[in-house]
Amino acid sequence: MSRQHNEHEGSVRPTGWRLPLGIVVVSGLIAYLVVERFYGSLPLLPWTAIPTLLLLALGEIVTAVHTRRRIRRMPGTEPIEPLSAARLVALAKASALLGALAIGLFGGMALALVDMLDIPSPRTDALTAAGTALAGALLLGAAIFLEYACRVPGQDDEDPRHPA
Repeated sequence: MSRQHNEHEGSVRPTGWRLPLGIVVVSGLIAYLVVERFYGSLPLLPWTAIPTLLLLALGEIVTAVHTRRRIRRMPGTEPIEPLSAARLVALAKASALLGALAIGLFGGMALALVDMLDIPSPRTDALTAAGTALAGALLLGAAIFLEYACRVPGQDDEDPRHPA
């Protein structure tokens, strides 16, 4: 039995918009329904996810800037090892999914609590959920930037400055 050759075999494709959007929509709907039904029996929402996601996003932005400079062999930088770049791409892909999940879960939670903003506890949870969703959005953006920073110049079919 012969194996058909695939020109993209062994390559990693960029994260598209469909999977993160699907995760946001599905997890947001689930969170909305759970909070609508069981809010009174749920524990208070901790605020600690906000700085955690923001620190992850900041770390990925800094890493992306340095990685992009190294891949483009800017003066004063050392070339990056291919395995290190592959690991950074894996980190970026995982972070993009985590960011999308945070946007959906906490965004759905915030939307479910909008009707109860006049009560102190739900208002606090809604603000915490909205802040966490925003931090998740920043992580998603940072992850996509890190993934983009790992691309090799001349290999990007969508960039007219670098013909394939």
